[in-house]
Amino acid sequence: MQKREGFSANTLCGTLNMIYRQAGMDGVALRLEAFMDPGMSATIGHGQIPLMLTSEGAEMPGGRQEQKGNIGTISVVIPTLNAARLLPPLLAQLQDMGEVILADGGSTDGVAELAGPRVLTAPPGRGAQLAAGAAAAGGEWLLFLHADTRLGQGWEAAVADALHRPEVAHYFRFALDDAAPQARRLEAAVAWRCRWLALPYGDQGLLISRALYDSVGGYMPMPLMEDVDLVRRLGRARLAAMPAKAITSAVRWRQDGWWCRSARNLLTLGLYSVGVPPAWLARFYRAGASGPPGRA
Repeated sequence: MQKREGFSANTLCGTLNMIYRQAGMDGVALRLEAFMDPGMSATIGHGQIPLMLTSEGAEMPGGRQEQKGNIGTISVVIPTLNAARLLPPLLAQLQDMGEVILADGGSTDGVAELAGPRVLTAPPGRGAQLAAGAAAAGGEWLLFLHADTRLGQGWEAAVADALHRPEVAHYFRFALDDAAPQARRLEAAVAWRCRWLALPYGDQGLLISRALYDSVGGYMPMPLMEDVDLVRRLGRARLAAMPAKAITSAVRWRQDGWWCRSARNLLTLGLYSVGVPPAWLARFYRAGASGPPGRA
């Protein structure tokens, strides 16, 4: 915040917070920010700045409790295709989100009957489903997840913290629900790819503000590589890892073979990078895969 004549906003906050601490009010903190509910105003120099006096667990205007970040502003979008048996554990984790949208590509297994989420019929294909779900979402933030994912310990705090950085998109650390050594090696390889190539995939989730999503054009209706396409448009400077895991089902790796599936994923990325059309890649990928693309 810029300084005005007299005191800066930070100076005022620091001085008052020091007074609170000396008075034994360690749990109280004064913050300067614009927020939706009417707040107090303090005059600093010639300008007015909204003030909000809070303490941990204190009631906020309208009877709300203050939280670090507001996950109720998030719309979750999950592309689905015959995933009814996979979804309940994930949906149970997402009950406090603003809304959960299942962008369904033509399921016949009862996805539409699942209690809680809004089911949206979308053109088949993960890119088209994600784009349709995002277009229908009403939240200030969008969280894209895969149906065979569950979120690891500390994910709520990680997401709440990420909401304070709308200028970047956030992704989870990749993990597999398998104790095999191959799973740990694959997780390490994915961590390397994210660190050095800035290429998180869709199975790591993506938390992005609506404003940033719209500014880069969102998901394209591509049959494959829609996640790589979007993170490349975002670029390294607008990507940040969250300190929590997205735990993905390892079923497809066990069925296809750990190294066989990983090699096919790497080949697919290489072919896409040299300009092979996604529609051709999708046919190639599905010819040898046990299920919908889930790359790592």
